[in-house]
Amino acid sequence: MKILLLSRYSHLGASSRVRFYQYLPYLEAEGIHVTIANLLENDYLQDLYMGRRMRFYDIIGAYIRRLEYLLKSNRFDLLWLEYEILPWLPAWAETILSNFGIPYVVDYDDAVFHRYNMHPSAMVRVLLGYKIDVVMRHAALVIVGNEYLGNYARKAGAKRVEYIPSVIDLERYNLMVQHENPVFRIGWIGTPVTEKYLHLIHQALEEVCKDGNAQLVLVGSSQTGLDGVPTEIHIWSEETEVAEIQSFDVGIMPMPDEAWAKGKCGYKLIQYMACARPVVASPVGVARQIIEDSRDGFLATTTMDWVSAFRILRDNQRLRERMGKAGRIKIERQYCTQITAPLLVSLLMSIS
Repeated sequence: MKILLLSRYSHLGASSRVRFYQYLPYLEAEGIHVTIANLLENDYLQDLYMGRRMRFYDIIGAYIRRLEYLLKSNRFDLLWLEYEILPWLPAWAETILSNFGIPYVVDYDDAVFHRYNMHPSAMVRVLLGYKIDVVMRHAALVIVGNEYLGNYARKAGAKRVEYIPSVIDLERYNLMVQHENPVFRIGWIGTPVTEKYLHLIHQALEEVCKDGNAQLVLVGSSQTGLDGVPTEIHIWSEETEVAEIQSFDVGIMPMPDEAWAKGKCGYKLIQYMACARPVVASPVGVARQIIEDSRDGFLATTTMDWVSAFRILRDNQRLRERMGKAGRIKIERQYCTQITAPLLVSLLMSIS
């Protein structure tokens, strides 16, 4: 079987790396040969994280390269899309593929439809508000990372919707004994695009850190400006991310109760739990599904909820270990490629 993968990013992009690239060895072993045609290179994400705008001619070049691959689409048994073919343009390409009987599978780990149907510009909402609905409707299969995305796909008229969570590879997340840190380490991993959510718990972090017995550790962030919160900022890399998380005492995921957040797949929670670390998160979207409150972590709404969770975990190492073990067991049973890769192979093979 030959598949053309039209991913959004190169390997630096978490969505492309987690939802597609980590599966390629499994697919190859099953006789599924994947040709990668990512839309955007690492330079795009690096510019985005630094607050720089992408150059216009780079965008044009990326779109031209994608169109060149589409002209070769009949050489493949199946197209595998991340979100859409051409962002910020109507679903012409997906419609043409459907009309010519060229099947495609589309994958979502974010509520990208809200970029269009909730855009502040009325023109964008009119022209593109239902674009992703069209993409989903023409797809032979829509794969989603959570139920919020699945419900949207079904309402859009998708022929077939299947659920595969965002997961980790257990071989990369080896268990290790947690050493007691001299200062309680509250850890977060992400990108400069999502670090703004840390401000939701600024007051809680300041409160729990004021006595000098706790600190915030950020991996992949820029300078956050959380006054009164002692903070370490570490550069993210795929090679070191597991070791960084293993240095945490607890992993956090604060999120606003908004439509966009409900489409998130909670990958950082999966990473923390794979490292046998307890978690604290806002009770928004998939966090309610991943976390069993008071067993493998805490769901925290108010500032006092967050402060209470931090203090309980800070003062009870045995509880941290027990919650961490419970989380790791959950990852081994539900949220790893060892479980999801065979499912993905069967789904892709069922389209041919």
